[in-house]
Amino acid sequence: MAKRGFNSNIEQQAEVEKVKVSKESLKEALVLFKYIKPYQGKFIFGLVFIALSAISTLAFPVLLGKMIDAASPGSSSALPTTANNPIQNQFGFDIKNLHLGLNTVLLLIFIQLGLQTLFSFMRIYLFTEVGEKSLANMRKDLYSKLLTMPMSFYTEQRVGELSSRISSDLSQIQDAISLTLAEFLRGLFTLAVGLSVIFLISTKLALTMLGVVPIIAILAVVFGMRIRKMSRKAQDQLAESGTIVNETFQGIAIVKAFSSEANEIKRYTKSVFGVVDTAITNARYRGAFVSFMIFGVFGAIAFVMWVGVGMVQSGEDGFTIGNLTMFVIISGFVGGTFAGFADMFSQLQKTLGATQRVREMLRDKGEDVDLIETPLNEKYKIAGEVRFENVAFAYPGRTDVTVLNNISLTATKGQQIALVGPSGAGKSTVASLLLQFYHTTQGNIFYDDKNVNDIPLSQLRKQLAYVPQDVMLFGGTLFENIAYGNPNASEQEVIDAAKKANAFDFIMAFPEKMQTIVGERGIKLSGGQRQRIAIARAILKNPAILILDEATSALDSESESLVQEALDNLMQNRTTFVIAHRLSTIRKADKIIVIDKGTVAEQGTHEELIKNEKGIYKRLVDLQAE
Repeated sequence: MAKRGFNSNIEQQAEVEKVKVSKESLKEALVLFKYIKPYQGKFIFGLVFIALSAISTLAFPVLLGKMIDAASPGSSSALPTTANNPIQNQFGFDIKNLHLGLNTVLLLIFIQLGLQTLFSFMRIYLFTEVGEKSLANMRKDLYSKLLTMPMSFYTEQRVGELSSRISSDLSQIQDAISLTLAEFLRGLFTLAVGLSVIFLISTKLALTMLGVVPIIAILAVVFGMRIRKMSRKAQDQLAESGTIVNETFQGIAIVKAFSSEANEIKRYTKSVFGVVDTAITNARYRGAFVSFMIFGVFGAIAFVMWVGVGMVQSGEDGFTIGNLTMFVIISGFVGGTFAGFADMFSQLQKTLGATQRVREMLRDKGEDVDLIETPLNEKYKIAGEVRFENVAFAYPGRTDVTVLNNISLTATKGQQIALVGPSGAGKSTVASLLLQFYHTTQGNIFYDDKNVNDIPLSQLRKQLAYVPQDVMLFGGTLFENIAYGNPNASEQEVIDAAKKANAFDFIMAFPEKMQTIVGERGIKLSGGQRQRIAIARAILKNPAILILDEATSALDSESESLVQEALDNLMQNRTTFVIAHRLSTIRKADKIIVIDKGTVAEQGTHEELIKNEKGIYKRLVDLQAE
């Protein structure tokens, strides 16, 4: 059966998980607002423009109502009393009885629109600038934190999930700062000012409206939650069917070999029609929701209008058609704002979820590495001597399985040390400990009689170079990939490194030469070419200690010869650890260490070890010879 795998996980990254709004989750979110602090001046100005924008928006229906009143016959002579409206008495301002000429109202409307344009522009501009700059700093801090995390962290995390932290989660937070927060505050101002204005227009009509609208809004929220839930279910099922398609096409050879076309069609059909059933159910809810909203909203408007028209006809409290017009429009603003809070609350839950995950990452303890370019300190410079003393190790995720057990070995400056043994014996683990990707469970590692724990990680790794079997190149140019070994190197130094690595000739054969784009993971280069670029990168670094994970085992004879010659150049005058799978490449090693089941089973030169007829090394050599 198909399972929700990596592909479907990527498809679902856009749907950020929600968390409950609580005191703890809000406290987590407020911590991230420290990123706004450098821009707090613009943030405060943005708040001011939000308030002004809300007020100026509500001024438009008021002026529109006054324009209608100004056009009504005999409107200028109507001066009704306001004794029955306590809110008007309290403010000392009667918005209903403010009489203006038609031309004056038109002029005020254009002034209002001009101010509204300015306020809206400044509000959007300021909050976007604050949000984008805050997000950039947040992205930088999170990326920096991820770079400091130890290798054990990356063995337990998916790359897609980590990418989602930097993209989806932080984008959700940025939306909250730039959009959701601004809209929420604008909604609060609109709600406060709008309610005040409609009460100033008519307390009776305002209470009538407030008795109807909240009921409709609450039912709309309930319907909306159900519809969103069904929509998420449909998205999940659609992602499931997409996973089946990916699995089938990626494994099309297996499908055809096992004649499973009918089974795959059955599997896909079941998944697709599951989406159909969910979509139809969702359509019923949406249809009922739309029907209810049409009846409820327009029914509420009709009822409020009916009450208002009755007040106009009776002349109650001096109510005019213009008053009714401004009341209905402002009520629409208030109702829309109230309904919009449901979506804002949903966005808040997503933001809290994103914030929680980002905060978890920022709180994690990473390695103590340099995050700014720092030169090598002479105090920590090493010549190339290495000593393992009774080292034991188990991977953090499997502490019950001992990978290395009481390992002791030494390497003097300039020696070539070969690590051989059966698969899974612990050879690559020794390399990981040399690079301090992991720390020993017990025992000690020394570099030039300095305990590795006393050498800062960045200072140590500046003096080590690693050439893996599966070379990883970055998607830039050949020049950039070689210069990765020493970003401060000159162009001539990069060229010299390429020549020593036997890479210069094939580089010059490309039309763009050093500026040739290698593609993702170096896909545009052959295996031998990638290996030589990796060797050039290591040569440019000029390390004291070199670690090679058999760099020629997967190459053809011609490429192997070129790479081996480049490796010989690289290994000169530096301590080298070679993880050997092809034993013919390490016959000239100064010392061969045979590791079996996490312990040093044998060590010596090739000539010494080959004489032991019952030894592991002799058996491995004979097996490869056969």
